[in-house]
Amino acid sequence: MSEKTSYQPGQPMWVDLGSPDLDASIAFYGALFGWTAERGPEEFGGYTTFLLDGKKVAGLMPLMQEGQPPVWSSYLCTEDADKTTELVTSNGGTVHAPPMDVGVEGRMAVYSDPSGAFFGVWQPGHHTGAETVMAEGAFSWAELATRDKAAALPFYTAVFGLSPHESEGYTELQLDGSSVAGCMDMPEMVPAEVPSYWMPYFGAGDPAAKAQQVGSLGGTVLVPSMDFPGGTFSVVQDPHGSTFGLLRLNA
Repeated sequence: MSEKTSYQPGQPMWVDLGSPDLDASIAFYGALFGWTAERGPEEFGGYTTFLLDGKKVAGLMPLMQEGQPPVWSSYLCTEDADKTTELVTSNGGTVHAPPMDVGVEGRMAVYSDPSGAFFGVWQPGHHTGAETVMAEGAFSWAELATRDKAAALPFYTAVFGLSPHESEGYTELQLDGSSVAGCMDMPEMVPAEVPSYWMPYFGAGDPAAKAQQVGSLGGTVLVPSMDFPGGTFSVVQDPHGSTFGLLRLNA
């Protein structure tokens, strides 16, 4: 387990879930990970924070428009959301929500990269990101599945300084020599109409058992537990179809 109070610019630092049924999502993730929910004030649209042992680990919000799919969204740290927006537009990205203040909590914006993957940035104020990472039920990794690596990778290098490093057929995105996120070609099993996307992984000491629990709670197992050189993972969906990973890293 690692407690966090700050993140490097370009490092994934927060994830939140858009859900059509907040109560159902609170019940599902509470049963799966032991998360509790702290509902925010009405001026923030009822934004809810998931807590693990009293530490912030993820967010939850209602879907904002008709037809919006339930999905986990990933946010990268920035020191200056306005400057990042300029870099996004000058490097082939698209701005979907320009920088906006979220009270005293921070400043955010939402973009998509040149391959179509949506992501956000967060400029920390009082809210500094996930407070516990790399633990059972805590945010542990963020991964970009893209249909166009040749367009996506130079974008993240130019905008965030993320350096791609190939390892065992997988691309790790690094800051100062440390891997902070991953990138892979879109899996063949993903339907053609699904755009490139960022997906979070949460810690699981036994991904196979945790995936089985997802199924028992009404979710779906997309990728059964598999070993890779660094550990074991599984990919699942919650009952509303939001996709996320379960991850155990080797010590």
